[in-house]
Amino acid sequence: MATKTSTRTTKKKAPRWLNPRELKAWRSYIIASRRLWDAMEGDLSPHDLSMSDYEILVHLSEAPSRQIRMSELAQSAMISKSRLSHRMKVMEKAGWVRREICKIDKRGSFAVMTEKGWKAIVKAAPDHVESIRARFVDHLTVKDQEDLARIFERVSAKMREQFSAEKDI
Repeated sequence: MATKTSTRTTKKKAPRWLNPRELKAWRSYIIASRRLWDAMEGDLSPHDLSMSDYEILVHLSEAPSRQIRMSELAQSAMISKSRLSHRMKVMEKAGWVRREICKIDKRGSFAVMTEKGWKAIVKAAPDHVESIRARFVDHLTVKDQEDLARIFERVSAKMREQFSAEKDI
């Protein structure tokens, strides 16, 4: 039986079920990542920030002049343009960011961190870093940290390739 996926036709393959070792690794990752995300969200809530808001503010804080093209921000944050647009509306309402039309080509727009956005991330960063340490880093050896970095860099690279390929379809 052939199925159509986007513009490609492929033969349906039998599922490659996870063996017990693979399943344990996957479930451990999913459970830990969800718990970490929820805990980090809770730790940022006194600052009125979500993890998504914080991530966007980090990208902007690291960009020259604290601004970046919306398309580049979506790509670096690995979120869709429509999801970024929604987050930007919420963040604009909070006064943390604004959008500016690109004066050079007038086609694209920039996400720009405001002074209020800068103050928000500066205020939240010490608590956020302490949360990362207490909930994650302090439970890992140096070798664990190196292994995780290597593993997730490899997984991220593959995901970026797939993300880019899906955008091209």
